[in-house]
Amino acid sequence: MGEMKERMLRGELCIAEDPELAADNARAQALVERYNATGHEAHDERARLLRELLGSVGEAVVIKPPFRCDYGIYITIGAGTFVNYACIFLDCAPITIGAACQIATGVQLLTPTHPIDPGPRRAGWEAAEPITLGDNVWLGGGVIVCPGVTIGEDTVVGAGAVVTRDLPAGVVAVGNPARVLREIGPADRVEVPRLG
Repeated sequence: MGEMKERMLRGELCIAEDPELAADNARAQALVERYNATGHEAHDERARLLRELLGSVGEAVVIKPPFRCDYGIYITIGAGTFVNYACIFLDCAPITIGAACQIATGVQLLTPTHPIDPGPRRAGWEAAEPITLGDNVWLGGGVIVCPGVTIGEDTVVGAGAVVTRDLPAGVVAVGNPARVLREIGPADRVEVPRLG
C-alpha cells in the first residue's frame, strides 16, 4: 500500500490524485457505471455488483440507481437498509451504515474535508473523517451528512437538513445546521394494521 493511500485511511492530509488511489477510484467507477446501467428487474445482478463494489453488504439491502461513490470498499451497509435514488456516498474514510436504515433520495454522505488554508487546498491536499449511521436511522430527502458525523440509532433527520455534528439516538433533528427538535416518544408510536 502506497503512502497516500495509507495517509487517506489514517485520516491525514493526502493527495487524491495519487496513482494507487486513482486506480482504486477507476475500479469503483467501472462497477458504479455497470450498476447504474442495470434494468429494473436485474435484482441478482445488482446484488452481485454491490457485493463486488462495497466493503460489506447485509442481506436484503436495496440501493436504487443512480448511485455514486468514490471507492466503494470503505462502505459497510447493514441488512435491510434501503437507499433511494440519486444518493452520493464519498467514502475517502469509512462510511458505516447500520441495519434497517431508510435513506431517501438525494442524500449525500460526505467524508472528505479540505484545509481552510488556501495554499494546501489549492495544491490538492485533502483529508477525510468517517461517517457512522446507527441501526434504523431515517435520513429524509436531500440530507447532507458532513465529515466525522455519527448519528445514533432510531434517529430521524428531516429533509434538507445539513448534519454538521453528531446526533444522539432516538431523536428527530431538522435544519441547517441540523439541531435536535425533540426525542422520539410514545406519541410517535403507531398501530400497524394487520394484513391478510
